[in-house]
Amino acid sequence: MCLKAVLEDTPPELAADIMEKGIIMSGGSAQLRDFDEFFKRSLGVSAYIAEEPILCVAKGTAIVLNHLDMYKRTLLNRRS
Repeated sequence: MCLKAVLEDTPPELAADIMEKGIIMSGGSAQLRDFDEFFKRSLGVSAYIAEEPILCVAKGTAIVLNHLDMYKRTLLNRRS
C-alpha cells in the first residue's frame, strides 16, 4: 500500500512523531466520509481532520506570503 511505503521512507524522527501524535488531514479529501478512520485502520496511526480543512493550504500560503522575508532565509539556508 502506498501509504505504508510513504511512512517507511519517512526519516525516523518524523515517523516517531507521526506514530506518537498522529496526522492532521487537510484539503478536500479530508472531508471524505470516514477517511480519517481509513488512515487509522490502515496505518495504525491516529488521524484528525483539520479545522476548516478546505482552507488550510490557502491560509498557510497567506501566512508565508505575509512573512516572506523570514521564509526566504529559511528556505535558502536549507538548500546549502
